[in-house]
Amino acid sequence: MREFMDYVHSAFYEATGWSSDNSYASLNSTSDALLNFPTPQGLRLTLSSLASANFATSYQLGSVGVVDGSISYLFSSIPLRLHLTPQSEQVSLPTLLRSYKPLTPLTVTQQRNGARDQRRPSLFYGRFFLPQSQLEALVVKRITAAIQVQLSAVSAQYLRDGGTLLGLAQYCVGQYAFEGLASSDGGLLGLRGIYNFGGDAASGATDTVGERERIYGRFSTGGEIYYGTLNKSGGISLGTRFATLPAHRGTPLSATLTVNPLMGNLAASYAVVAGKQCSLATRMEFNVFSYESTWAVGMELWRKPMRSMDVPSPQRDDDGDKSAQIWRPPIERSFQAKLEWRLDKADSKPTIIATPEPERILSLAKPSAAGKGGDDEYAGVLKARLDQNMRIGVLWEGRVKSLLFSLGSGIDLRRLDKPFRTLGLEIQFSS
Repeated sequence: MREFMDYVHSAFYEATGWSSDNSYASLNSTSDALLNFPTPQGLRLTLSSLASANFATSYQLGSVGVVDGSISYLFSSIPLRLHLTPQSEQVSLPTLLRSYKPLTPLTVTQQRNGARDQRRPSLFYGRFFLPQSQLEALVVKRITAAIQVQLSAVSAQYLRDGGTLLGLAQYCVGQYAFEGLASSDGGLLGLRGIYNFGGDAASGATDTVGERERIYGRFSTGGEIYYGTLNKSGGISLGTRFATLPAHRGTPLSATLTVNPLMGNLAASYAVVAGKQCSLATRMEFNVFSYESTWAVGMELWRKPMRSMDVPSPQRDDDGDKSAQIWRPPIERSFQAKLEWRLDKADSKPTIIATPEPERILSLAKPSAAGKGGDDEYAGVLKARLDQNMRIGVLWEGRVKSLLFSLGSGIDLRRLDKPFRTLGLEIQFSS
């Protein structure tokens, strides 16, 4: 399950108008979310809070053989309350749990960047793990509308020199973006970039109805090159992606192809929203040197909440006048309609006794709300994946009252004597 601090981190990017998916590093983010989702191990409890509009805290306690935990703090120089729902009983489940996320329109990103050029927002995040005595830190600073820098560090005894430091400079102007990185681990230096064309990235593009009905999307192509100054080794990769835009009226889809010429590896992935409640993904990899291949398939299936047909009790006005009561007959279908699994025609409606005050008339059938937020139409999601080694990952995520839960298991079909390799439950509560 997506952690609360990651949720707040994404809200910071939304508040500052930074497009986190306009990067070569996120080229396969959609297929990875459907195929590489983590399954919990053991029991883990997380308590989080947005103490103020700028400050968030999170405490985590787990048990996987030994008791461990972490303490996290996050501070943003700009308020984030308007860009997220911190209460776990009100947060939209699709916003928090959905794997297939549409691309951010480039035009909107450019406008937001220009509007916030003078603010130069910052984000500070720290996390301390116990009992490992491991420390993680992250600093994000917006320099201009198009330039952002990040500095992340990890301090742990098992790392070389006791820790590692990674710096990242990002430049994004919508149609293209570049990133330069430097790491103390091996003296790594790298450069990667992405260029967008077609769809909303085309010069003078207009969002017309005809384009929406066709395959309306954006092409993104780019590459990365890196070199380790200490171990004298490097690498290069190239990739391209086509993904439909939110304005597309047809089936949302995303297709990606990446190539690593030095290692001889080719990978192709495809993700599609097969229905309002179902998303599918597949990935194929092939190595031209060893002729080895791998594949994986994944899906997520959303479940709607149980809805009941409630018949409201008779209403009366404020002074208790029973003459204002409204009788509402229960909804009934004809026998032929039941056989054909349909409702009766629109002209077959139950009769409602009219009253002098028509604004008192309520709907005959009122579906029960899925959550206190009132706009959440799903109760949970089931995620599953399968790879060429017959390993299955199953994850069920949802909400019970004010608690968010994630129940999952890793299954190895080649070990039928002990198929369940991992089993875990995560529970989160935020306020």
